[in-house]
Amino acid sequence: MKIKCSLVAVFVIAQLACFAGAPTEPKAIFTARCASCHAINKVLTGPALAGIDQRRTMDWIISFVHSPQRIIHSGDVYAAALFEKHNRVTMPDHPDLTADDIKGIVEYIKSESKTAVEEKAPFPTPGRLHPDYHPLSLTGNYGFFICYLLFVAVLIGAMLFAVNVQALKRKAYNA
Repeated sequence: MKIKCSLVAVFVIAQLACFAGAPTEPKAIFTARCASCHAINKVLTGPALAGIDQRRTMDWIISFVHSPQRIIHSGDVYAAALFEKHNRVTMPDHPDLTADDIKGIVEYIKSESKTAVEEKAPFPTPGRLHPDYHPLSLTGNYGFFICYLLFVAVLIGAMLFAVNVQALKRKAYNA
């Protein structure tokens, strides 16, 4: 009986320790809960979150974060389209987040999306728009093809030599 009570006490203390250290800052909450599937300016498992406050109302965002599947199954066209677009990957419910936590996360997303836009270079990076790849052709790559054929010939010769050596070893052992 004492062992069972001790195990239950250890389990309860471990659970309390986990929830006591739960992050309350928007950035910490985003990093701990959202960043594994969402980025601000890039699509990952879930959609990019930049501009979410302009696409949906805050009440919708709060309801969706609390229970995404309830919103999807209620017939919300936008939520259903997101669900289908992202390979029907289910976002977990977050009923323990308060409305203020979610509003803080949205404000953090807004601030991060603004800084990402401001840090962008005013011109495209040279060389990244059109990489300088050229397919192999016989017209300008004679040296490459000759080296390649010589390499293949050397490999075939080495394999034939190894086979002949093995044959001579077998002949020597059998004699």
